[in-house]
Amino acid sequence: MFDPKDLKAFRVQPGTKLDLSKCPTDWTGTRDARKLGKDQVKKRALALLDKSRAELAATQEIIYATNTNSVLIVFQAMDAAGKDGTIQHVMSGVDPQGCQVFSFKRPSEEDLDHDFLWRYAKCLPERGRIGIFNRSYYEEVLVVRVHPELVDRQLPSGKRDKAFWAARYEDINGFEHHLVRNGTIVLKFFLHLSKEEQRHRFIARLDDPKKAWKYSASDLAERQYWDDYQKAYEDAISATSTEWAPWYVIPADRKYVARALVADTIATAIRELGLKYPKVSKEERRALAEARAQLEREGETKRPKKSSSE
Repeated sequence: MFDPKDLKAFRVQPGTKLDLSKCPTDWTGTRDARKLGKDQVKKRALALLDKSRAELAATQEIIYATNTNSVLIVFQAMDAAGKDGTIQHVMSGVDPQGCQVFSFKRPSEEDLDHDFLWRYAKCLPERGRIGIFNRSYYEEVLVVRVHPELVDRQLPSGKRDKAFWAARYEDINGFEHHLVRNGTIVLKFFLHLSKEEQRHRFIARLDDPKKAWKYSASDLAERQYWDDYQKAYEDAISATSTEWAPWYVIPADRKYVARALVADTIATAIRELGLKYPKVSKEERRALAEARAQLEREGETKRPKKSSSE
C-alpha cells in the first residue's frame, strides 16, 4: 500500500510557488520499488484503487442520505494525460444517479455573452451529489492565457497583464470559497504528464483504430505551446490552491498510479467530513412502527383461512 505521508505530498500548500519541473510525473509510491518491480507496484496501486472505490460507494450513499453536502471534483491536464480514464475507473463503483460528469468544450455564443464563470456555475452539483468537471473554469486562466486573443472576444479592450490574471484568480478563489461555505467539498486535480509520455500516447492513438478518433490536429498544434501551458498551470495552481479548495499535482505517466492517488484523495476527503446516516426521531420511530404494523395486518387479511378438514 502507498504511504499516506507520500500521498499528502502531492497537495499544493497555499502560498507556495509551484515549480512543475520539480514535481514527478512518474512515481511508484514505494521507497523499495526497485526491489518490488513494476508488477508488484501495479498490484499495490490497484489494491488501493479497489479499496478507495468501495469506500466511495459507501460514502456516496451517506452524502445522499444527509443531503447537506455536495462534492465538486475538478480535473485539468494536458492532452492525453488520462482524464477520461481516471474518471471512469475511479467513479466506476458510484451510483450514476448520484454523480454527474460535465466535459466542457469550446464556449458557445451564449456562454461568451456572460461572465467567465457562468456556464460552470450552471453545472454545479446539488446537495447530496458528486459533480465532476472534466476541464473547468480553469480553462479561463489557462487556454486563454496561452492564447490571449480569445479573451478579446469576450471583454472590452484593455491590458491582459499580470493584474488582469490576478483578478481572475481572485474571482475563482471567491467562487470556490462561496461553494465551500455552503457545503460543497472542492477537490482539484492536475494530472501531471511528461512531454515524452504525451508523445508516446499520441502515437498510440494514431496506431490504434479504436483510439484514433480521439486524436485531433489541434492536439499537435497545442503541443507546440507546451512550455507556455506549464507556466500557465504553475501560476494558476499557485494562486488558487487554498485551504478550502486545494490543488493536487498527480503524477500521471503511470495511469494506474494516477487513478489510485485520485481515488484515495477523494475517499479521504469525504471520510474526513464525518458524515453519519440521519438519526430517526421518536416521532418518526413511532410512525415507522405503525407503518410496519399496518403492513403486517394487511398480510393477515390476505392469508387464506384453513378449512375445518385440515
